[in-house]
Amino acid sequence: MRPRIAVIGGGAVGAYVGGHLSNLGHDITIIDWWPENVDAIRAHGLHITGMTEAEAACIHVPTLHLTEAQALAKQKPIDIAMLCVKSYDTEWATMMIRQYLAPNGFVLSIQNCINEERIAGVVGWGRVVGCVASSISVDLHKAGHVRRLVPKGGDRHTVFRVGEVHGRITDRVRMLTEMLSGIDSAKSTTNLWGERWSKLCQNGMRNGVSAATGLSNTTMDTYAEIRDFSIRLGGQGVRVGQALGYTLEKISGFAPDLLDRAAHGDAAAYAEVDAALLHAAQNSGRNTDGRPSMGQDMLKGRRTEITFMNGFIADKGAEIGVPASAHAALTDIVTKVERGELPARAENLFGV
Repeated sequence: MRPRIAVIGGGAVGAYVGGHLSNLGHDITIIDWWPENVDAIRAHGLHITGMTEAEAACIHVPTLHLTEAQALAKQKPIDIAMLCVKSYDTEWATMMIRQYLAPNGFVLSIQNCINEERIAGVVGWGRVVGCVASSISVDLHKAGHVRRLVPKGGDRHTVFRVGEVHGRITDRVRMLTEMLSGIDSAKSTTNLWGERWSKLCQNGMRNGVSAATGLSNTTMDTYAEIRDFSIRLGGQGVRVGQALGYTLEKISGFAPDLLDRAAHGDAAAYAEVDAALLHAAQNSGRNTDGRPSMGQDMLKGRRTEITFMNGFIADKGAEIGVPASAHAALTDIVTKVERGELPARAENLFGV
């Protein structure tokens, strides 16, 4: 029997993953709280586009508004709750769906940041699985319309990395990996925590930078000052993660050790990373106005995840005595931009 799947959060990632899984024949219900988005999907279908014509689809996927979620009580219980919400919404969204889970049902976190502990606090560690969506770059640019801003990963880059918190490869991890491989490349990992921290470092180098400056992915690395700041963010994130005991994966294609050395005085390593960032900005093949999630949030006037991302790295560093001053500074700057105390501009990161 097909598992019954609820996608909690119909934003960019939730709509993209849920829409594609529905198109592949899986039993999907999306639950969202933006009325216009729900209405648009119901009336006209969920429109998904990518970098090629073959990726375009209009998918009619069952969608509920949050106020209608109580209707799940009259339906088959949820086997898999795919949590695709902002980190600050994790606990209440998990609490909401918990009552509708089947006895063996579980929550799959497809989120930025590290939220498995928050989810486990509501449903227990045995009902938590993690999934890192690496370099997926999707944008809900208007109600009912999601676009992917980068080419599919395929053999070049593994997008979905699914793992248990205890590191063993289980039947449910294999099932999820096979399911998600219908959307893009996927793998089962024994290193969920290392994958999570590596993605946190990657996001830490990009998301807050876009939010603080108002710049797109391809524009921000054209500034030497911003590349310098991003390198420091990456290297500091690596040092904190390794001090916490994580085995890190590559970060935006860079070996963790290379980023560490580049950020801490190795001129050759710095030159290598700096040149690679500039080359990628000039030859990325990306949608030129695409922004990471936090940059999108800032444009839409939404709350960002800065305290759960760069703030989290800075706080963990402070706990263990490994400084992450660039992350602390970026958290402060983005918070001020959110509050309207600073305009979003490249100069916010000059000389920081």
